[in-house]
Amino acid sequence: MLHNVPRELLKVARAETARHRRLRDRLATAISATLIVYAIGVVLVYFLERHGPKTEVKTVGDAAFFTAVQLLTISSQLKNPVTTGGRIVDVVLEIYALVVVTTLAGMFASFFHRGEAGA
Repeated sequence: MLHNVPRELLKVARAETARHRRLRDRLATAISATLIVYAIGVVLVYFLERHGPKTEVKTVGDAAFFTAVQLLTISSQLKNPVTTGGRIVDVVLEIYALVVVTTLAGMFASFFHRGEAGA
């Protein structure tokens, strides 16, 4: 089965069938939504954290790093967030990341399972 994965992914990129098009569209939606959440997160983290006591987020770059790490790994080396608003944003980013990862896993599992069944 694993030997078919590269071929199937190429078919997804080309949207060769309705099944492939649906997966491509869902992936594009997940990527677009994540980029929007990332941009909003960067702005919110920067404005909420930059003047906080003992903050390590002092620049937009710091906020971008912190937000990206939260979305990708749900952890950071920065000792943030230090403000209440920043903590709320952090929890929302973590929940979003978990939902997206599990959704993507389900999409791929469903796609490949249905492919084996001939759907």
